[in-house]
Amino acid sequence: MKKYIALVVTAGAVVLAGCASIVSKSEYPVAITSNPIGADFVVKRDNGVPVASGVTPATIVLPASEGYFQPAKYTIEYKRKGVMQSVPLTAKIDGWYFGNLLFGGVIIGMLIVDPATGAMWRLNDTAVATFQQTADSTSGQRALRIVNIGKVPMKYRGQLLALN
Repeated sequence: MKKYIALVVTAGAVVLAGCASIVSKSEYPVAITSNPIGADFVVKRDNGVPVASGVTPATIVLPASEGYFQPAKYTIEYKRKGVMQSVPLTAKIDGWYFGNLLFGGVIIGMLIVDPATGAMWRLNDTAVATFQQTADSTSGQRALRIVNIGKVPMKYRGQLLALN
């Protein structure tokens, strides 16, 4: 009997709750980085209001939603040695949002819970600005920079080369 009750409660929770709200989240850590590192940055909402600032590399947590059925839209403004660069960051629909179709949560999950919590949206985990490398004025050569592997975004780790 206890197994039956647990099964009914679990099935009810899945049907009544939003799938993305269960599996995903409404805020995401975003790695803000630049190549080379050391750029100042300001993260601004779509309306121009700043929400975060710092120096690359940094990780900040941003909400993926601007409101009911509204994805968050940000612009990251980088500045390094007088050179400015802007990188857009816009939330995209989370694939788990469509899990509501599989689990019967179309009305409650797709139209109420996931849009209200912001879990229907997902942000990219990395924003990168690339600045042109400048040669060292005294030697005319670029400098070697050693960084911790934890500071290298996952999508670039496959391009690393081992030094023997």
